[in-house]
Amino acid sequence: MSAAATVRTTWWRDLIHKPWFWGIVALIALLALNVLKDPTYLGLSVNPNNGNLVGNLVDILKAAAPIMMIALGMALVIATAGIDLSVGSLMVVGGAVSMEFIRAMGDSSSLGVALAAVGLTLLVTGILGAVNGVLIAYVGLQPFIATLVLMLAGRGIAKVITGGQNTSASNEPFRWIANGYIIGVPVVFLFAVAIVLIVAAVVRRSALGLMIEAIGINPKASRMAGIKPRGLLLTTYILSGVLAGVAGILSVGTVMTVDISRTGYQLELDAILAVVIGGASLAGGKFSLSGAFVGALLIATLDKTVVFLGISSSATPAFKAIVIVVLCLLQSDRVRGWLFRRRKSKNPSEMKVEASKEEAMA
Repeated sequence: MSAAATVRTTWWRDLIHKPWFWGIVALIALLALNVLKDPTYLGLSVNPNNGNLVGNLVDILKAAAPIMMIALGMALVIATAGIDLSVGSLMVVGGAVSMEFIRAMGDSSSLGVALAAVGLTLLVTGILGAVNGVLIAYVGLQPFIATLVLMLAGRGIAKVITGGQNTSASNEPFRWIANGYIIGVPVVFLFAVAIVLIVAAVVRRSALGLMIEAIGINPKASRMAGIKPRGLLLTTYILSGVLAGVAGILSVGTVMTVDISRTGYQLELDAILAVVIGGASLAGGKFSLSGAFVGALLIATLDKTVVFLGISSSATPAFKAIVIVVLCLLQSDRVRGWLFRRRKSKNPSEMKVEASKEEAMA
């Protein structure tokens, strides 16, 4: 085999071992399935009234933005060997805070009111995230239990804030965050991408990402190496709470109404799925922000596909489960070995290497 062919083969093998690659494959497959039903599905058009892009792809990008935010925080939390089941409830709390504040200010269209609503929302959800962090890092509760408590209490807190009613408000600058466009592209998606890039730059261009992974792998060893796990855990859960607040703002800003029962409902499960699809290990010590980004896009596309194909609500969970299971199987090293092994093209040394790998896995 020539050197060029060897490089091409190595590149391909490296690519199929990337979990986010299979997320992209599944994403393309879902879009192709929609195109089979309607060849114009991927078509984009320009709204003659405002010059903005409209179409199914635009709808998917807008729906993916809130999932990206909670998946981003979830990826960091899971990397510490934790879990945050409260992000969906924090979304509704954030939405309730922002809508109630804007309404209390007289439904003003002031930019200052919109910014104050955003700041107050992030402050409240950040404090609730800190509660999770304190319970886990300093009190010693299991992450599942600590965040489950806030998951159950969060909607109750939102009901207290809104008086048990769905709250609507009016503020154009706030509404623009979720419904505006820049050069024809939805602001909500650009905003989400910007946050992902900022967090990725901070985490991956500094030692923060390595320290988060270190405490996920072995908290005691990381502490002996000079890392302070408690402070990092607290910071991670605060960040997860803040990002859930951002997701809440993006969700309620679309219709300028917080629905206590539906806003953020079960989105914590979508966030976990997006992170796992992206290649994070639920055992901790490994995360991929780009993978979480792809996973969020896939979840949003899957939700839109279910509606577009007219799948009944009773069969929807089964359809989503089938897609996720197939994708996770494709991410498995052993399953990929069964599907892509071509022994005839391998020399004896390569076969020995693969045999030793299989023995080690067994």
